[in-house]
Amino acid sequence: MDWITGIQNAIDYIENHLTEVIDYNIVAEQSFSSTYHFQRLFSILCGVAVGEYIRNRRLSLAGSKLATTDIKVFHGVTPSSARMNGRKLKSISRLILKISLESGKLMNYRIEEKPERILTGYKKHFTGAPYGKEREQQEE
Repeated sequence: MDWITGIQNAIDYIENHLTEVIDYNIVAEQSFSSTYHFQRLFSILCGVAVGEYIRNRRLSLAGSKLATTDIKVFHGVTPSSARMNGRKLKSISRLILKISLESGKLMNYRIEEKPERILTGYKKHFTGAPYGKEREQQEE
């Protein structure tokens, strides 16, 4: 199974269990990876952390119920205000992964011949740390 399919399986699991307590370990199992790697890959691919995605999707569901039923849910506005026609509520749609690979851009180039040159350099050995205060104190 490839990693795209695994992440999509995890998203499907999240969507099917949005109204329940979601255990990140179980979600990661759906993608056949560790919790740590799943959360990193999800964030990279989807542009949002797993927890934030779950919260936003739950808010979207709550907003939809608020606008269409008599249920009492807080969504940044009063329930009666949310039920008014034309009231705009925030909604995050379900994620679906689609990967598109594109070829690189065409580059025009040329090969030039240059006359022979003699290059010289200066060799010096440095010791110490590659960065930080110790580096600043080194000779240049």
